[in-house]
Amino acid sequence: MQSVVKWSQGLKLHGISIGTSHRRNFVYPTTRPCCVASSKPHQITNLDQTCSDSLPTFNQSANVPLVKALKTAATEQVACFHFPGHNRGKAAPTSLSSLIGSGPFNHDLPELPELDDLFSPQGPILEAQSLASELFGAHNTWFLVNGSTCGVHAAIMATCNPGDILILPRNSHLSAISGMVLTGAIPKYIMPDYNPHWDVAGGVSVLEVQRAIQEVERDGSKVGAVLVTTPTYHGICTNLEDIVKICHSLGIPVIADEAHGAHFRFNKAFPRSALEQGADLSVQSTHKVLSSLTQSSMLHLSGNLVDPERVSRCLQLLQSSSPSYLLLSSLDAARAQLSDNMGMFDQSLGLALEARKRIQEIPGIDLLDLSVFRLNFCDIDPLRITVGTSRLGLSGHVADDILYECYKIVPELVGTCSLTFAFNLGTRILDVERLILGLNHLSDNFFHKNSKILCSESDGFIQPFERSQMVSTPRDAFFAKKRRVRIKDSIGEICGELICTYPPGIPLLIPGEVITEDALTYLLNAQKQGALVSGASDTALSSVIVCDQ
Repeated sequence: MQSVVKWSQGLKLHGISIGTSHRRNFVYPTTRPCCVASSKPHQITNLDQTCSDSLPTFNQSANVPLVKALKTAATEQVACFHFPGHNRGKAAPTSLSSLIGSGPFNHDLPELPELDDLFSPQGPILEAQSLASELFGAHNTWFLVNGSTCGVHAAIMATCNPGDILILPRNSHLSAISGMVLTGAIPKYIMPDYNPHWDVAGGVSVLEVQRAIQEVERDGSKVGAVLVTTPTYHGICTNLEDIVKICHSLGIPVIADEAHGAHFRFNKAFPRSALEQGADLSVQSTHKVLSSLTQSSMLHLSGNLVDPERVSRCLQLLQSSSPSYLLLSSLDAARAQLSDNMGMFDQSLGLALEARKRIQEIPGIDLLDLSVFRLNFCDIDPLRITVGTSRLGLSGHVADDILYECYKIVPELVGTCSLTFAFNLGTRILDVERLILGLNHLSDNFFHKNSKILCSESDGFIQPFERSQMVSTPRDAFFAKKRRVRIKDSIGEICGELICTYPPGIPLLIPGEVITEDALTYLLNAQKQGALVSGASDTALSSVIVCDQ
């Protein structure tokens, strides 16, 4: 706590300007000291929550074919005349080897025969993927080294031909947009349910999907696939099963962007996985809540509506021809870790449930739940906790900086009015105690009766893409002739670049859409509050690229 006190001594008490943050320079909307340790940590107990009964059992934990193959290859005493150039660590840059050690370099091997071929697996990769498909309940599973972005691209390419319609939520991840640029698929957007007080979008309704399909049929077009993001970044799950029933009755495959739900199959307290609800393709970020290395993901297939050979051909186009065997083996290891203990999420669940209970007792801190949405969503991930900062008079970005500078708390997602905390297998009691301490600090120092409520409907806060209008396909707009205009002159122009706040990576401006005042206002306000903007050629947002009309 001494470091906190030392840091607080540098505050200017009138419009407290902080220049020491490594993240952003910002101004706190208060004159009160921000780092007074006025709250005691809560003791987190009662972690006997067990929800793993009756889960399927697997005897896979001792079988890690890809990990074993990599270990064997790395320990052989060979004269190495192959890539990569660091030569199994002998020429590793000392600045990096002193940080991470020699192990990663020793195991950073190329496509040796004994390590199998990702594009035509016949050995340990094939065996590892087969074990994964059994564990996750799929007919086929592919390991991805280019992240879930690559999986979304492949799923769209495997289901949509050029000119086919892809029905998807307007708040889909940017990978869906780039997937349509690659394929030539045409988007048919569905507007998600949206809460302006939280500035959070939920899922989509079954009726909206059905209506979109009917509209496409009336136009004489063909639906290539329906893509649904479930769960969302905030953990909100769409009723996928009913959507699947409608789509399958018409022979339409369903893609689930399940990047944030790779853990769902492994505890009864979690929502049902996309495959359990009948999805044809599910893209999962194994590195998010599960324990593989960053950038490693899986693509699962079930049913017979999608050709697995076409999926393989798409992945051969999209994935690196020099895949990292460290990433691939981490997927094998994460799979084995899950099968070793099907109750391994019990402690994480207990911590999340206890944290939620404690947070509910903190004045001025709101908790996101399904009741804030108009639609009746089926479930929410209990490991994803989103707290609202509006009643504190703080934006999510300012609250984030305070929590980091004062308590070194790092959330997964920072919104305009909220913070989202992701619990996982590595979450510990001390982490939760620190989180409760930090949130109590925000309450003690910033919550009072006269706090201005941010992000309220009365302030005219609106959904940024509610009035979006597409006049060109993403692919046509991507390749169209473009010019740069001043940002204030761009309203009514056709957007020529993909711009989003990142995370969560949901595009606010999409190539081919008309730039609206609503979207522009939202984007500039988010940037002003401290949001990181990705994709814009002009990072200052003083100008934007538009298509010639």
